[in-house]
This record gives sequence, C-alpha cells and structure tokens, in this order.
Amino acid sequence: MGSMFRSEEMALCQLFIQPEAAYASVATMGEAGVVQFRDLNSEMNVFQRKFVSEVRRCDELERKLRYIQTEVHKDHVHVPVPESSVFPFAPNPREIINLESQLERTENEILELSHNAVNLKSNYLELTELRHVLEKTHAFFEELDMDFLDQDGTNASGTDSMTKALISDEALNNQSQVTRGRLGFVAGVVPRERVPGFERMLWRISRGNVFLRRAELEESLEDPATGNEIFKTVFVAFFQGEQLKSRVKKVCSGFHASFYNCPSAHSERQEMLKGVKTRLEDLNMVLNQTRDHRQRVLTTVAKELHNWGVMVRKMKAIYHTLNLFNMDVTKKCLIGECWIPIKDLQFIRQTLAEGSKAVGSSIPSFLNIINTNEKPPTFNRTNRFTQGFQNLVDSYGIAGYREVNPALYTIITFPFLFGIMFGDAGHGIILSAFGAYMVLYEQQLSKTKSSNEIWNIFFGGRYIILLMGLFSIYTGIIYNDIFSKSMNIFGSSWTINTDSITVLNNKSLILNPSTNFTQIPYPLGLDPVWQVAVNKIIFLNSYKMKLSIIFGVVHMMFGVILSVVNHVHFNKKHNILLQFIPQMLFLVLLFFYMVSLMFMKWILYGPQNPQKTGPGCAPSVLIMFINMMLFKHTTPFEGCDEYMFEGQERLQKCFVVIALLCIPVMLLGKPLYIILYERRSKNCESESSRDINGSIELKETEVSNMISSPANHEEEEPASELFIHQSIETIEYVLSTVSHTASYLRLWALSLAHAQLSEVLWSMVLRLGLDSETHWGAIKLYVFFGVWSLFTLAILVMMEGLSAFLHTLRLHWVEFMSKFYVGNGYAFQPFWFKNVLENEETIEE
Repeated sequence: MGSMFRSEEMALCQLFIQPEAAYASVATMGEAGVVQFRDLNSEMNVFQRKFVSEVRRCDELERKLRYIQTEVHKDHVHVPVPESSVFPFAPNPREIINLESQLERTENEILELSHNAVNLKSNYLELTELRHVLEKTHAFFEELDMDFLDQDGTNASGTDSMTKALISDEALNNQSQVTRGRLGFVAGVVPRERVPGFERMLWRISRGNVFLRRAELEESLEDPATGNEIFKTVFVAFFQGEQLKSRVKKVCSGFHASFYNCPSAHSERQEMLKGVKTRLEDLNMVLNQTRDHRQRVLTTVAKELHNWGVMVRKMKAIYHTLNLFNMDVTKKCLIGECWIPIKDLQFIRQTLAEGSKAVGSSIPSFLNIINTNEKPPTFNRTNRFTQGFQNLVDSYGIAGYREVNPALYTIITFPFLFGIMFGDAGHGIILSAFGAYMVLYEQQLSKTKSSNEIWNIFFGGRYIILLMGLFSIYTGIIYNDIFSKSMNIFGSSWTINTDSITVLNNKSLILNPSTNFTQIPYPLGLDPVWQVAVNKIIFLNSYKMKLSIIFGVVHMMFGVILSVVNHVHFNKKHNILLQFIPQMLFLVLLFFYMVSLMFMKWILYGPQNPQKTGPGCAPSVLIMFINMMLFKHTTPFEGCDEYMFEGQERLQKCFVVIALLCIPVMLLGKPLYIILYERRSKNCESESSRDINGSIELKETEVSNMISSPANHEEEEPASELFIHQSIETIEYVLSTVSHTASYLRLWALSLAHAQLSEVLWSMVLRLGLDSETHWGAIKLYVFFGVWSLFTLAILVMMEGLSAFLHTLRLHWVEFMSKFYVGNGYAFQPFWFKNVLENEETIEE
C-alpha cells in the first residue's frame, strides 16, 4: 500500500556484467519486470550494435515459426493450437541451438510434405481432367466420320475451365470437303472464365475453319497450390492442316488450356478410361495417407508452437535489451544504465551474482548507484484490483516522482460519487451482477482474446464496475429507490389522523409534521410515504442538492489537505504557511461555513419548536450566503429572525474579511519569500563557501537528498515569471472554489434525472401491462416487460451509467485532483516479458 500512497523510490544504477553472464542476467530481470534500461548507444544505428547478428537469428526463427503457424492454420479445423497459461522461460544458449535445429527440421519436414502434397494433387488433377475429357468427348466423335480422323496426342500445360460449342457456318458448309482429307483435333480442358475469349480467338485465327465442341464440368476441381475451387470446361477443336494445328496450339497455350491424349477409337478410349480410373483410386489412397501423415506431424508441432513462439520472442527481447548496453574499453565487460526501485536493488544484485555463478565466471558482475539530479520515472505497484483505478488517474497525467497518488483515495471516492448520481438499488444490482460475473470468471475471460475494444475496456475496469454497482445499491437504499419504487420495510413514520371521508374527498391532503409525524424517523433512508407525495420532487430536490454541496465541499477540502503531504515531502514547508493555510481558510470560512448552516438549519428548526424556530421561519441558506458575500440584509417574515443565532452577522463579516485577506497572501506570499529569503540565503552561503574553501563542494548527504527529491527549478525563474505564475494559480483557485462547488451540483442533477427517467419508464411502459384484468393481461405483461427490460438496460443502465461515469471522472480530474496533483511525471516502463508478449499479440491482431 506504500507505493499506492506515493510512487516508489527509484535509483539510477550502472550495471557491469560479464558478456557470458549477460544473457542469463537480463533474462531473469525480464521475468521480474523491475528494471528500465536506458539506451547508451543512441548514436549508433541498429546495424552497428554488438548483438545485431543474434537479433537476425531470432528474426529467422520467427520467420520459420510464421511459416509453420501458417501451415497449421490451413488445417485449423483439425489441428487446434493449444495455448498455455504458464509461459516457458527464455532458453539458455544451449537450448537456443537445439531450438534452431528443431525448427529447421520441422520446417524442412513440412516443406517436403507440402511439396509432395502439391505434386500428388497436381497428378490427381491431371488424371481427373483426363477422365473428364475421355468421358465427355465420346459424343463429339460420334458426330463426325471416325474413319477420316487423325489424332493429335500432344500434351501441354494449360488452364482450368470449359468452353461453349462454336460451330461456324462456314465449317459446316465445308464439311463435305473436309471429309475428303484428314481432320486433326486437339482435346483438353480450359478455365471456364476464359471460354468466351478462347472461342473468339479460335474464330479469328482460323477464319471460322476450326470446329469447336465443348462441355462444362459439373463438379469443381481443387487447385493443388492454394486449395481453392476451380471450374473448367472440356473442349475438342477439329481442324485441317499443320498450319492450323500450330495456331490452335498457340491459342490454347495462351489461354492456359491443358492438352490430353484422347484416342479417336471408342475401344481405345474405354480402355484408357479404365486405366485412368484405376490410377485415380491408387492416387486417392496415397493422398489420404499423405494427408493423415501431415495431420499427425502438424498436431505434434501445434502442441509446441505456442511455447516456441514465447521462447523466441523472449530471446529476441533479451538481445534487443543487450544492444542498449555499452562495451567497456577492454571489451571484456558490458555496461548498462537503468532505473531500479530501491526495494528491488537486493534482488538485482542477487540476480547478477547468480548469473555470473551459473556460467562459472571468475569476475563477478556488480551494480553501482549513480548520483544524479535527473528526474526519476514514476512507479506505482498495482495488482488486479488497483490497476483499473490507477489507469483512471494516469489517463489524466502521470504523477510526478514521489507525488501523492490520488488512485488510493479514488478506490472509494469514485464509486461513491458515482453511486450518488446513479442512486437506484435495482439498477445497481444489475451493474453489480455484471461486474461480479467478470470478477468471478476473470481467469477464463482473460484467456479469451477479444478484438472488441468496448469489451476490453469493460473487462479492464471490472472491479470499478463492481464497486460502482455496490455503492449504487447503498445509495439506492438511502434514497429508498428501487426501479423507481420504494420499500416499506420498517413502516412509515407518517400517520393520518383524519377520518376516511376527508381523505377520500381530498385529492392532495396536506400532512402537518407536528401532528401527523411520530417523531421517530424512518430507520434507514427516506420514508416510503414520499413516493406517493405530490411534493416529492420538491423535497428530493432540496435534499439531494444539499447532499451534493456537502460532499463536494468535503471532497475539495480533502484535496487541499493532501497538498500538505506534498509540501512536507518535497521540503517546501513555506508553502504550508503561504499557500495551504490561506487556501484552507478561504474554503472553510466561506463554503464549509455554508455547509455548517445547512446542518444548523436541520437541527435548530423543527415542527415542535416555537414560531421563531419553526419550519416557517427557517431562512434560506443560499440567500443567507449571498447576503453574507454582498453585505446585504433580507427582511424576514413577521415574527421571524433573519439570522439563526445571535452574533451571526458579525461572525459572517469577520469570515468574509479574513477570506478576502487570504487572497493577497496567496498572491504575494510565495514569490516574495523566494526572492527575499531563499535566493538571498543561497547567495550568502555560496559566498561564504567560496571564501573558506575557494570552491563549492557538495556534501554526500546533500547529493543523496538531490537524488531522493529532484530539484524543483522554480527558484531559478525570474521574479516577473514568479509573480505571473502565482497570480494565475491564485486567480484560478479563488474562482474555482465557486465554480467547483457549483460543479458538484451534477450529483443532484444526474440523480434527479435518473430517478425521473426510471419513473417515466415504469408508468408509461410496464404499467400498461399491469392495467389489464383479463387473461390477455399476462400476454401484455410479458410483452411490455420485455420492452421495459430492454429500455432499462439500454437507457438507464448503459447510457445513464456511462454519463454518471464520465461526470464522476470529471469531478475527480478537475475538482478534486487540481487541489494537490500536478501530474508532470513520466511512467516507469520496465523491461518485462509480459508487456513484450502482449504487445506482440496486439500487433499480430
């Protein structure tokens, strides 16, 4: 919890590591994630660094892994890739060699299997096309006289579809002349999408002297290389002469048509078809065996693929980190600089010692702390519960080094202020159930990688949602508001002391608190009778508005008090006198006094009191506060007093005068102190030290203080800038006390809007299903309940919940944190394998 109160103490360290022990030491640091390394080779490019060859080796291993992963994902239906929640450690140098050989052997085996599979599928495709050619061309040859045909059995590589029959009128007219010679023909298959162009080209090169017949294949074929479906068409082109033969072959080659040896005799075709079918059966058996063997190999590889990927990524991250190190003059030691939390210094020293011992190095590695004035990074240790709240604060700005961390207090104040705005126990139950689901099943849900950004945001803030729901239930019980209805658990404290005729004949009956109230308040929350009261909205407006002001002023006062912790820690105790006390007096004497008047009004004025302290004489706190600031008076009602107690007017004038006197103190006190005291004392000390020693020497304690509390250079600013900055801060604080107090009224406004929306939704939707007294009422209720539930979830829970969340966030960022939080730091970014792996997965997605 100490690091949640303020960031951890950091130290800038210099590491001296032996080259043979560097890999193991950095790997251990990467598992712990507590070291942020600095680049000592920023003037070098990536190709000039020492471990660039090792990084290239890792790149080659990643290429092999990507290829293996691609081959596995081709069969993702049959070969699942299991992911383990336990990540392996980074491999040592001996394991790296074994991993390289294993990946190379696996890649070669998969390459060979893929190459053989492509060859087998290509043979299968050719035999399948040949089978279709032999089957489809039987009808073509029967149309012509088989005695005059001359076969052309040339094979060529081609394409994949079928063509339409194109019979030219000129070829049919010359058929009688053709039969006197000998016809040649070319049979094959062509891609279906190329058929129109194929037909037109044959027509043009032969001037209509090519007789083309075609038939489309009903079933699709498989591309051996990609596995995609392809559709082809069988064709037979009849021609006369060698010249047309060469032209037809060139066109077929240009359109990627495949030629097949097709005999003209029917018996030869049948015999050839029988042999092709036999070969297809044998080849299909071989393909099945090859596919089973490939699946077994990929299944075995898939079990190790995740671990291999983790090890290679860790290994690459280690070498990238080692490239940040510098080599000493003797080339026998690696030197690195890093930020380390002081709590982990002993762990890092032990890590360096174990790394040297593991490799048997005679020279131990060691660590030195560097004295520096550089501002350290901000590091707040978090867990699964506090991470979400820390992210809310860091979204506004990273806390300065050792500055008070608002996330510790946000854990309670954020869901509490949200609950005041939300204020419905029924909707809070829905919100709590959703948050509890994500918390209880966070292990299973965290393993599921989702690309839905909205879901990832919800899951990251699951504990925030759970607490917001729980506080909404609490405030809903205080408001006695559950789905716009109230619960009468303890019995109302209001009684009706009139007869039934008077009650029934009066639409709005006025109850007198002095006679109709039992003087025993409702034990918890609001009395349920207010739910049916006509003046409910008037009462709730006053009640919730006052609560908003009370909690707002207390919240701002707490923020001002936290500034004292920063002043004391950074040794700026003059700020306590010149800033904190005037700011606190200004806030307390004006706005906390207004809060005190609210409590006094609740206590002093009651229905059982005399007329002067009765409800009719209760003064308006707002009017009284305005008169106080303007030094005005308001004429009270007859028989009533303007003020609540004697001497209140003089006391209020004193409060206003003191508050106004605090403004010049805030405006001029700090700049004058810095100019007149600190700079003068600093000059005197420097002159005296020059006279005594002739030079300026810093003591060891002073240097250590500079490390633990980095110097704030406001003393080095010119006097004009000091006054300008302080004027801006003073004006901002004085004006913000008014605007921020009014800003907390959003607690009242959103609570009122949420309650009214819930009541309207109940009366205009769900009540329509409750009005019917027939048997159709159940059906109506079922339908309207569904509509009511949909609107409740979509509008009142999600939209109103998001609105209340954003307003609560603003109250913390602006109204609360501005009182003490600067947020000018930078985050601690350690070398951590967890972050490396998560970033890699995000890039891949």
